[in-house]
Amino acid sequence: MAILGAGGIRDEPVAVDGKVVVHPILPLSLTFDHRAVTGGEAARFLKALVQALEAAEA
Repeated sequence: MAILGAGGIRDEPVAVDGKVVVHPILPLSLTFDHRAVTGGEAARFLKALVQALEAAEA
């Protein structure tokens, strides 16, 4: 069991190749039951979710 929370998208400065550029940022928060899911599994899920969201942007 897990709960995924998403904040509001906002523009924030981000360093890219040594330069500061503005990108939309979506804060994500994942809580999960350690009795059912390991931290590694949760981290892999969150990484896959971020990659899917970034691919949808392109």
